[in-house]
Amino acid sequence: MVTIKNIYMHYGSTVALDNVSFSVKEGEVLGLLGPNGAGKSTLMKILTTFIYPTRGTAVMGGHDILEEPLRVRELVGYLPENVPLYMDMRVDEYLTFVGNARGIRGAALRRRFDWVKEACGIVPVWKHGIHEISKGFRQRLGLAQALIHDPKILILDEPTSGLDPLQIIGIRRLVRELAKEKTIIFSTHILQEVEVIADRIVIINEGRTVAQGTKDDLAQEAMKYRCHTLTVKESREAVAKALGGLLHAKEISFLGESRDGFVTFEVKSSFEDPLLVPEIDNLNKEKKWPVKTFAERRFTLEDMFISLLTRRRKTETASADRLPAGGGKII
Repeated sequence: MVTIKNIYMHYGSTVALDNVSFSVKEGEVLGLLGPNGAGKSTLMKILTTFIYPTRGTAVMGGHDILEEPLRVRELVGYLPENVPLYMDMRVDEYLTFVGNARGIRGAALRRRFDWVKEACGIVPVWKHGIHEISKGFRQRLGLAQALIHDPKILILDEPTSGLDPLQIIGIRRLVRELAKEKTIIFSTHILQEVEVIADRIVIINEGRTVAQGTKDDLAQEAMKYRCHTLTVKESREAVAKALGGLLHAKEISFLGESRDGFVTFEVKSSFEDPLLVPEIDNLNKEKKWPVKTFAERRFTLEDMFISLLTRRRKTETASADRLPAGGGKII
């Protein structure tokens, strides 16, 4: 439904986007994640034909943004970061204006009103002046104007900005419901939003694509290893020696010791290797250790995000700090 092809955007000597490429399938919710200033809003403006790229292009629903911008605008609903509202209008007047500008009138417009009022939760302020309503309602009104023409592609720039927790939950539900019929791209710097809503994630930083894929894809790329933590009541030395003989461990790290004598180790294995867990389980049975916990550490999106953004700056740990032990290394 959306294909972005080698997009560059220069503002004089400033490079806002540097060879950005990715695609979005029909019915998919794609989260565009990155820190402030990464180039997310610039890319949103290019996809909606608000501005044109320095180089490269994008195809939206089969229409090139450079060759058929008007057809692209018919297909796309856009909620920019700063909602485009006329403060001297009432809510219903503003949506009438937007609907008419989209070529919708009469019974067709009234049907769309009935739907967006309920879907976006603006029934309580329908006859209010826009200057009177809260920031949260203004955000919902901005979403209503993006949906008034029933677009096939929905582009949302920071869609939950200014909303309270209950409103955020409502917008999340709406986005997931809309995804049954629409292709959605939303940008944010809030990790929780991407984690909850997105089917797939594209991370950009300093105008470049850092990584893209599902959460599992990003975990493999960012973290490299699957991690399990084991907490048992035994001496550190004995546990380290036993874990050091594991054939399927890539790296073994001591995490700490509690006052009651339990020691905790982290054991890393490759994502493709399913044999570490039964190997540790057999070791626990053989040693008859009192086990407090044995579980896989689930990486959060924050772990992956930080790892991917800082990956280029990482330096290799001195080999002197790592001792070979069987199939792994003990730190």
